[in-house]
Amino acid sequence: MTIDRHAEKQEVPVDPETGKPYLNTVAAVAIAPSGVGAELSEYVSQAIAVIRDSGLPNETNAMFTNIEGDLDDVVRVVVEATKRLAEQGYRTGVSLKLDIRPGFSGQITAKQALVDEILSKED
Repeated sequence: MTIDRHAEKQEVPVDPETGKPYLNTVAAVAIAPSGVGAELSEYVSQAIAVIRDSGLPNETNAMFTNIEGDLDDVVRVVVEATKRLAEQGYRTGVSLKLDIRPGFSGQITAKQALVDEILSKED
């Protein structure tokens, strides 16, 4: 299977263990409770711990945590992280953006590298 970054459509790989299509997904997620005061870090860190413990590639920045993996696995982890706060009784808000790109992997770092490469050519 050949990956073409510029193609609008890719061949969808199949997971050899499950026989299911592997839909590589990069998610940007922010999970936070309402009504707990001005500082949310103590609560947000609980959700991030679930994401980090998932084993999926992830990175946290000032506004979001990015997660990469098969769509089903990413959504499962987002649900588990959300429940970490909601099941404590907190009203919990979730902002979620998904980029589903079959055939690709390692996009958390590859996207940044591509942008850096393009910017370095402009100098």
